[in-house]
Amino acid sequence: MTVQPAVAEGQLYRDLAPDMKDRQRHLRVTGISATHATLIVEHDHGGQAGRTTKASLARLNSGAFELLEDTADADPMYLSLLSAMSRVHRPGATPADYARAALRAWRSEHEGVK
Repeated sequence: MTVQPAVAEGQLYRDLAPDMKDRQRHLRVTGISATHATLIVEHDHGGQAGRTTKASLARLNSGAFELLEDTADADPMYLSLLSAMSRVHRPGATPADYARAALRAWRSEHEGVK
């Protein structure tokens, strides 16, 4: 089971609707309300790049869209956590192994503890 991250400003999505897939329509989140995201069309063969549109948060997290870029991917803390968890990744690794690795990485970033 794949868990989608929460919709956040700066994320880039590909529209997978049957009529948009061939157009390679890419939309970037520029704003978020309680139920919808405001998006700007960055790429659209046969469409209008630069146009603003809206989509429900539920729809963005459905199979109708694919997340291409997430701003968290460039966050140094994310990269540190990913590195720490990859060091414990193995057959039989438990959630506690990953949690300990993440906690050590967080502490080393925030408290100088290794």
